[in-house]
Amino acid sequence: MGIHTYFQSLNDLERIIRCPGKFKFEEHSVSAHSWKVVQYAKTLADIEESNGVTVDWKKLYEITSSHDYGEIFIGDIKTPVKHHSLELRGMLQQVEEGMIAHFIDENIPEELKSIFRRQLREGKDDSVEGLILEMADKLDQVYEAFTELRRGNTEKEFVVMYREALIKIKNIKLHCVDYFLQHILPDLVEESSNCPVDIKKITKEALDF
Repeated sequence: MGIHTYFQSLNDLERIIRCPGKFKFEEHSVSAHSWKVVQYAKTLADIEESNGVTVDWKKLYEITSSHDYGEIFIGDIKTPVKHHSLELRGMLQQVEEGMIAHFIDENIPEELKSIFRRQLREGKDDSVEGLILEMADKLDQVYEAFTELRRGNTEKEFVVMYREALIKIKNIKLHCVDYFLQHILPDLVEESSNCPVDIKKITKEALDF
C-alpha cells in the first residue's frame, strides 16, 4: 500500500487520547500534543540560537513532529507507569521501535525506508535537538496538567504530572530551560492564584527537589 498507508495511519493519532482513564476537563489527542511540541521546540530552538548554539532545524523538525508516532501501535501509556523503572521503559521502547520497524518494512517503498527509519527513530538523546525535544515534550506535560489543576480537577495524577515534568525540565542543560524557569514559569504560577491546588507550593517543591 506504500505511503498511502502511512498517511492514512496519521488519523489514528487523532483518536488516541493522552492520560487515559482519568477525568479531564479537556481531552488532548496525541496528534494535538505532537503539534504543540513542534511549536514549543521552534521557540526553544530560537532561544538556543540567540545564545550562540547551532541548531540542526531539519533534524529538530523530524524528531519533534514524529516523536510519538509509535503510539499508534502501543497507545498512550501514562507517564508514571512508563517511567516506573528503567527496565520497563526500556522494554516499552523496544516494543515500540520493533513495531515501527515492522511497519516500515511492510509498507514503505524500498527507496524511502532509510528516510522513514531516520524520521521515526527515538529522537531524545544528548544532542541539542534531542534535548530540545525532551524539553518541549515535558513543557506540554506541564501545561496540560496546569490547565486541569487550574480548572479545579482534583485528580492527583495531574499534580504528579506537573511536578515530575518540572523536575525533569530543571535538569536539562539548555539555555531555553533557564529562560523558561526565569521568565515563563513565574507568569504561569502567577495565573494560579485562584487555583484550588497550591501550584506555587508544588512548583517550589519541584524546583527544590
